[in-house]
Amino acid sequence: QVQLVESGGDLVQPGGSLRLSCAASGSIFSGKSMAWYRQAPGKQRELVAFITSGGTTNYGDSVKGRFIISRDNAKNMMYLQMNSLKPEDTAVYYCNALTFQYRGSWGQGTQVTVSS
Repeated sequence: QVQLVESGGDLVQPGGSLRLSCAASGSIFSGKSMAWYRQAPGKQRELVAFITSGGTTNYGDSVKGRFIISRDNAKNMMYLQMNSLKPEDTAVYYCNALTFQYRGSWGQGTQVTVSS
């Protein structure tokens, strides 16, 4: 069964850093482009960043220069290093395949709260 488990969220002050982790099982990860998404209260889920199986990365404008996405193909793991965090980064963060046809069921996500 395909599973996605996100971890690493926390309460952090503006300007702080966090590292999120995503553990993927099954065929969702291998050879697929993977992505981080986030959903803030009252807003739709949005794409934050994605990484291809070969390591090419792409970022949303709001996080470019502050977040770094990476993956470990041998471990079926993906990461999101978040630096210079802002209150508007507050959201539940999810991982999943970039392409709809390869996505698994959404995990529970991990809560990131940026507040002083």
